[in-house]
Amino acid sequence: MAETEEKQSAGNIVLVTDGGSIPNPNEFRLINAWSVSLTLAILSLFALCLIWPEPYLRILLYLPDGILVTFQITLLSICFAVPLGFVTGLGRISKNRFFKLAASTYVEIIRGIPLLVQLFYIYYALSRFVLVSGITSAVIAISICYGAYMGEVFRAGIAAIPKGQTEASRSLGFTRFQTMFYVILPQAMRTILPPVGNECIAMLKDTALVSIMAVPDIMQRARSFVGTTYLYFETYTVIALVYLVITLLLSKAVSIMEAKLNYYDRKTR
Repeated sequence: MAETEEKQSAGNIVLVTDGGSIPNPNEFRLINAWSVSLTLAILSLFALCLIWPEPYLRILLYLPDGILVTFQITLLSICFAVPLGFVTGLGRISKNRFFKLAASTYVEIIRGIPLLVQLFYIYYALSRFVLVSGITSAVIAISICYGAYMGEVFRAGIAAIPKGQTEASRSLGFTRFQTMFYVILPQAMRTILPPVGNECIAMLKDTALVSIMAVPDIMQRARSFVGTTYLYFETYTVIALVYLVITLLLSKAVSIMEAKLNYYDRKTR
């Protein structure tokens, strides 16, 4: 997974990740890159299954169980990675030296080890001491890995809020806790939401790596199908289109949430 890059643009921190491209929430044109990509992906799947139901339709009907497992791993990983990233982000900007050092060390170590290696380590190396299932190992590894990346997202988003906001709230008698949760975070969410959504989409794509542990996700189902039919081109064409449709739909969901957040922010001002 490519490391998150931070770029300064017009006073705001823009986080560039390897997740899906989030559609512009302010773009209301019917024809845009997102709609064209989604239409082409769906039409391609439909045309392949209609013209050559054998093997394309058979491949598609072989995948639903794998899709459910992929979403299960992704949702569980998000439930752990987002809180972990939030705590890590707070630790990175904390004035407590121990907390800051612990959070920074965690980020440096995890970001320096590929996710695939972490998956192997948790599933195979640690099995000498604790036996865990493939799905549990996948959730733990992905959560720990993406917790470090999301920690940087939260840190950058919070740091983007002008210090004057903190000073003003403290002058009104707010505690540090109240300042963070009632003043800073509500403003930072508008900056944080798109890259966090992007990381969640990247997380779903990286679940393809868990197939090495025989977890029956989309990729493992595809490998099983290929192992009996040797239809590599047809199978992985369908897999690519299925992943593309899923990521495009998720990116649109993130865009809709961002638009609603922007609308609520304008309404409350």
